[in-house]
Amino acid sequence: MSLVATLICNPALPSLNSTVVDAAQAVLPSPSAAAWLDEGIAADITFASDEHPRILADRLWRALQTLPIDVVVQPQLGRRKKLFLADMDSTMIGQECIDELAGYAGLKAHVAAITERAMRGEIEFEPALRERVALLKNLPVNIVDDVLAKHITLTPGGEMLVRTMRANGAYTCLVSGGFTLFTSRVAAMIGFEENRGNELLIEDGKFTGRVGEPILGRSAKLATLIDLRESFDFDAIDTLVVGDGANDLGMIEQAGLGVAYHAKPAVAAAAMARIDHGDLTALLFAQGYTRREFVSA
Repeated sequence: MSLVATLICNPALPSLNSTVVDAAQAVLPSPSAAAWLDEGIAADITFASDEHPRILADRLWRALQTLPIDVVVQPQLGRRKKLFLADMDSTMIGQECIDELAGYAGLKAHVAAITERAMRGEIEFEPALRERVALLKNLPVNIVDDVLAKHITLTPGGEMLVRTMRANGAYTCLVSGGFTLFTSRVAAMIGFEENRGNELLIEDGKFTGRVGEPILGRSAKLATLIDLRESFDFDAIDTLVVGDGANDLGMIEQAGLGVAYHAKPAVAAAAMARIDHGDLTALLFAQGYTRREFVSA
């Protein structure tokens, strides 16, 4: 099988050089010369092997584990994706929106602890969401504006990732176990064509403490991937998915390239690819885009 290994570091901390490339080539069978996607930031090494790409990626990761380098190994065929699905909280943005909302009720630490357990897969997502939403009862809905303005930051590279993929014909969807009050606005800020999330129920300008049913969780995220893939008549190999939590695992595991982004341990262990150091432009390098092909905001 013809494969490509992509070595990627954070653009803010360039750490790729010929010594690192040589170390990577030393553990690959008959590797090619490195092709730089961005000097000092990302490079491709092509080779042939019948071993599973994740096994090879783990071998490279162990060889380079003292360095802040991410490794993605995948088939060369179908590398550039036509459909992109992304989680929102702690993936396309740096925060968990429900934790930030809970801060206005003085319950951020309590809610964040539940969120962490749910994202690690230690408790079921749906009941955990209902429990957390109940704690938001009677908060005014206009605090969403304040949370977005003061507490939410976009993950570096996200806008460039979405804009570049769209410019090259891909369809993009933000799919979240969070809330449409946030997904609609975050999607617009980043440039996604579509967004899906859960609905916080509201009466008289306040949260009721209930969430619309059925809840968009792990199975619904996977269903979104399948729905969009079939709608556009794409093959599985044409799809790219990124997320960080246990509720993302279904869609990550069924994507052509499923990426665990700065993810919880169980998610990083299960995904085809993991990004622990780079920003979201790593997903462009993983598709073989060079830096000069990136589309700026």
